[in-house]
Amino acid sequence: MKPVLALLWRPVRAVLLALAALVLAIEEWGWRPLTAWAARLARWAPVARLEAHIRSASPRTALLLFLVPAAALFPVKLVALWFIHLGHAVLGIAIIVAAKLLGTALVGRLFIITEPQLMTYAWFAHALGWWRATKLRVKQALRNSSGWQAASRARRRIAVLLRRMTRQAR
Repeated sequence: MKPVLALLWRPVRAVLLALAALVLAIEEWGWRPLTAWAARLARWAPVARLEAHIRSASPRTALLLFLVPAAALFPVKLVALWFIHLGHAVLGIAIIVAAKLLGTALVGRLFIITEPQLMTYAWFAHALGWWRATKLRVKQALRNSSGWQAASRARRRIAVLLRRMTRQAR
């Protein structure tokens, strides 16, 4: 029985690692740049004052402020799906992408601002600790996977090739 389970585990693990890689890629290439963009908006005095109020909010208010954008964007996504249903797929997809980008920027910035208040909730601190530890384990598993290592080798070869081509073009 164990050999069969081991045989089945390999493709399941590969799919799970691919999904994890996608989540991590979105976080690395989406969350960080978008929250950095939102942080630049905080240089504007009205936004800076709003952020100062949020930082001084109670943990309960901070939790509410953190959850509101996700709930507020849900109807927008439903409208986008309605447009797709009506045959306006490009408009619907554009609305979903815009909502996702705006939502990620807003929720990411709100998380950074409200994290101290949110960490006062034991369940939140536990969940965040679990997520961060899990993310580290997944990153290590991805780095150890043959697919990741092959992609890293290919990326290095392409970088060397591009450097050579750039030098030759001069």
